[in-house]
Amino acid sequence: MNFLITGAAGFLGSALANHLSRQGHQVRGLDDLSTGDKDALSPDVNFTRGDVNDRPKLWTLLQDVDVVYHLAARVSVPESVLYPREYNAVNVGGTVSLMEAMRDVGVRRVVMASSGAVYGGMAEQPIVEKTPPNPRSPYAVSKLAAEHYIRTIGALWGIDTVSLRIFNAYGPGQPIPVSHPPVVPHFIKQTLRNGTLVVHNNGKQTRDYVYVDDVITAMTAATTAPGLDGLVINVGSGEENSIRDLVNAVTKIIPGKAEVIYNPRVSGGVSQMCADLTLAKKKLSYKPSVSLEEGLKLTLGKDKRFSV
Repeated sequence: MNFLITGAAGFLGSALANHLSRQGHQVRGLDDLSTGDKDALSPDVNFTRGDVNDRPKLWTLLQDVDVVYHLAARVSVPESVLYPREYNAVNVGGTVSLMEAMRDVGVRRVVMASSGAVYGGMAEQPIVEKTPPNPRSPYAVSKLAAEHYIRTIGALWGIDTVSLRIFNAYGPGQPIPVSHPPVVPHFIKQTLRNGTLVVHNNGKQTRDYVYVDDVITAMTAATTAPGLDGLVINVGSGEENSIRDLVNAVTKIIPGKAEVIYNPRVSGGVSQMCADLTLAKKKLSYKPSVSLEEGLKLTLGKDKRFSV
């Protein structure tokens, strides 16, 4: 099959592109490289540097494409609070531009990477897809708006759409920016350095950490699975782990002298987050296979930045 992946040089995009290429598919990748890394892509991936809002470029890249994976997005919650207009322009505007280009060229299926962040804080766990979203950041709002746009536009123009609400994905190659880094690779990096692990609030807040290979399994299943049009589907591990659990798991597999500091004055975000996977199992035959401890070991072993 022929695929176009937007955001192809990003963490999930590059993992997906390389996986599909290894399977013998023809893969085109688009990324503006604002945060992505072209070197993370296999030479077999036909890469183009560009903006997802560039419709003429999209028209060219969409020729003869069977399915689009839409992963191009700004993804930092704290950054979105500072720059909500930019997040709207890329995450919402880019989605609309892509859908218009797909309509123009005649591509009839798109799989969008959304986020579990659209739910916000929910008392009832695990979270099912019918739960009314309660986004608590411009990033989450932009992802929810993008879901509505692809579903509405898809219905109007005859394009099959599915949005995968991905929870806390992690794994080899995940970027570690200086400002607001993702917690898993940051904790691994700090532990290897015998540094400091700063835990916001009391560390009892929970998240659903899902290893990158499990995410790719769900995404590839969505390529051809029937009966997905218009759906949103959770993708996670289905397991709830606190930040304290994460600290214990990281320091268990990386013996050292890392210091753990709790900062009660800083919010830890929503108190609970865990994905209900009933719909994913039914529609995608999805069954996550990598536990948190196994995923941390795989990340440590496969990510060259962590080699010792």
